[in-house]
Amino acid sequence: MTLVSKDILKAAEILSRNELVAIPTETVYGLAANIYSDTAIKKIFELKKRPFFNPLIVHIHSMEQVMELAVDFPEKAQLLAKAFWPGSLTLILKKQAAVPDLITAGNDTVGIRMPQHDLTLELLKSLPFPVAAPSANPFTHISPTSAQHVKNYFNGALEMVLDGGDCKNGIESTIVGFENEEPVVYRLGSISIEDIRAVVGNVTLKNNKEKAPNAPGMLEKHYAPRTKTYLVENIAHFVAQHPDQKIGLLLHIKEPKDHGVEKTIYLTETGDLKEAASKLYSAMHELDKWDLDMIVAQRLPDTGLGKSINDRLERATK
Repeated sequence: MTLVSKDILKAAEILSRNELVAIPTETVYGLAANIYSDTAIKKIFELKKRPFFNPLIVHIHSMEQVMELAVDFPEKAQLLAKAFWPGSLTLILKKQAAVPDLITAGNDTVGIRMPQHDLTLELLKSLPFPVAAPSANPFTHISPTSAQHVKNYFNGALEMVLDGGDCKNGIESTIVGFENEEPVVYRLGSISIEDIRAVVGNVTLKNNKEKAPNAPGMLEKHYAPRTKTYLVENIAHFVAQHPDQKIGLLLHIKEPKDHGVEKTIYLTETGDLKEAASKLYSAMHELDKWDLDMIVAQRLPDTGLGKSINDRLERATK
């Protein structure tokens, strides 16, 4: 049985003997391990069944730790860190030689983030090493936003989940790297691309790469339920074309009728995109339990966090 507990000392003890602990963040739960232990890092890849070409993100508790991991901290990266850390921003920076290639998938860069979660920051401050922490789910499956989601995936195979409650932002961090010193968004996430631009000006979006990705979350298929999932503009038209199917709807606009489907979940009824993002994965987990023939998601407005949510839903339909 996997222990679900708020015991930071226990979590630190487990991590210190190169085992894994699932940790809460404001985005999703992560599967944490000592970055300097190849033994521990390999356990992440094995438990998740994650390919080794997909790099991991290193989690830190202070700005001073950046230079332990990176050889340079460009001005625009510093501006973003000051604006969004602790928070849902991962920076891709040129790595120090001490950062293992196993974490960076052989790239000369490393992803660094300071999560906005008091329990995990306290844990990180108690450790003599940073941790790598990809989402605590099997590779390509729906990310976990509660301790129970993690336990459902790994009960018995994982020693402990540090229980920090439900994740408030609900989708992964936005990943920003730099090419010719100019910012590039490699993964859309909990911070909108508009918010990034407000701090550093022009930003390029490059968020798809099937081979040797620069960052996590760039693969075409990701974040997917077991149930076949579709992302559509016109819910009524799609449902009418599948009259004999058990359908679960994932909506963000209050519909005038219930469409006669098996199950309907609203991400938001007010158009609040932050609320929609925070509920996305929990709603997908819920629908995936209902033995449906299909999940049909309604495309959101493609602006702000709507763009990030659509990105997740598009990858879930592959």
